Amino acid sequence: MDLKEKIRVIEDFPISGIRFKDITTLLKDKKAYAYAINQLAADLRDKDIDVVVGPEARGFVIGAPLAYALNSGFVPIRKAGKLPAETRKFEYELEYGKDELEIHVDAISPGQRVVVADDLLATGGTAYSTVKLVEELGGEVVSVRFIIELTYLNGIELLKGYNVKSLVKY
Repeated sequence: MDLKEKIRVIEDFPISGIRFKDITTLLKDKKAYAYAINQLAADLRDKDIDVVVGPEARGFVIGAPLAYALNSGFVPIRKAGKLPAETRKFEYELEYGKDELEIHVDAISPGQRVVVADDLLATGGTAYSTVKLVEELGGEVVSVRFIIELTYLNGIELLKGYNVKSLVKY
C-alpha cells in the first residue's frame, strides 16, 4: 500500500509557503491505519519492547496502537504542566522560542526497552527531547518510529546513532 497516497497535503497551512502533511485522511482509512501501524511494528515484534513512548498529541495516535501491536505498555509525553504526578522535564529550542516536554518520573524503569513513536519527524526537536527523557530515566531506546519524515529539514541529524524508521519521506 502506498501510504503517501493516503496523506493529504494542504498548501499554505498554517502559514503561506508551508505544505502541511495531514495524516487525518490516513487515520480515517481503517486499512491504511492498520497497515501503517503494522509496518512500524513489523521488525520490532521480536525485540522484547517494554514500553512505547509517544509525545502529545499525534504521538498518542501512533504510539498507543503500536504499543498494542507490540504487546507493550504505552507512556505519554506531555507539554509542561499536563501530568499530575512528579515529572522530569526537558527543555528544547524552537524556531521561535523554547518548549518543554515532561514525563512521569516512574514511567520508565532502568533497563526497559523503549520505542519512541510519533507522526512526523521535522526538525527533530520533539523526538530528541523524548529520547533524552527516556534515557534520563534509564530506558534503552531501541528505535524511533514515524509515519512521515520531512527529509529537507534534517531532523534525522539530531537522532544520529539511533535506529530510526519512517514510512513516508518528503
